[in-house]
Amino acid sequence: MRHLLSTKDLTRDNAIAILDVAEDMAGVADREVKKLPALRGKTVVNLFFEDSTRTRVSFEVAAKRLSADVINFSAKGSSVSKGESLKDTAQTLAAMGADVVVIRHAASGAPKVLADSGWIDAGIVNAGDGTHEHPTQALLDAFTIRRRLYGPDSRGRGLDGTTVTIVGDILHSRVARSNIWLLTTLGASLRLVAPATLLPVNTSGWPVTVGYDLDAAVDAGPDVVMMLRIQAERMNASFFPSAREYSRQWGLDDERVARLPAGSIVMHPGPMNRGLEISAGAADSAQSTVLEQVANGVSIRMAVLFHLLSGSDA
Repeated sequence: MRHLLSTKDLTRDNAIAILDVAEDMAGVADREVKKLPALRGKTVVNLFFEDSTRTRVSFEVAAKRLSADVINFSAKGSSVSKGESLKDTAQTLAAMGADVVVIRHAASGAPKVLADSGWIDAGIVNAGDGTHEHPTQALLDAFTIRRRLYGPDSRGRGLDGTTVTIVGDILHSRVARSNIWLLTTLGASLRLVAPATLLPVNTSGWPVTVGYDLDAAVDAGPDVVMMLRIQAERMNASFFPSAREYSRQWGLDDERVARLPAGSIVMHPGPMNRGLEISAGAADSAQSTVLEQVANGVSIRMAVLFHLLSGSDA
């Protein structure tokens, strides 16, 4: 694996191999010295053109636990904000000897442009590009689902027979798009639930069923309910009448959580708008995996960096 740009590029075997390596990486967090020498001498650059604390820090911790050198490159306050092009930035990073570039960009497709350009001879990891994809978030979600539902000793298995309901702002969500392709590849069945205004115009090519009634979806007893953040910063029009109306119709409140099967789990990629798409009770319930997702993100990103820099056979 040379780059990780989209979950569409991952075969079932690729995805399971990454999840299995992440199981090994998860054990590093329990050691007294949380370090592996696997990537000593390698340089990982975090190139973030959009604000992100959670994802950037997760990649930084992952790289440092593998003993790589880390350079954090933020567009704000840098030459990028003065008009430097992506090409010039990439060539600067190449001159620094970057082995992997982790890029987040507001433009969909920017990581692919970087990977295909020949401007830099480094592995490219898509850490979120516009409303397109966020593959490592989908991998950590799949890892969390597999661990919660099937235990940490579930190496080698996919998510066959697992039912997943994704709720909320599908239209603007790169997390939803990456999860749709990855979870389907792993054998899960997906249902999307949202107001019609927050669904893409055409989902006919997606391997999902679509509904508009959250209560009906909850009563169907899914194994996983994944709530999505309302991305107000990407909205330039009114997509629903009011926050109160949205919360009443499509928010996961305490009463809806109580109706879920005891073994179901509640997920959220964060950051959460408590009281809008998810209640405080739902976010903090025993069924919630929100904090596990953050911890698992480090393990998954360690596995991805290891695959890119060491090769999957190492």
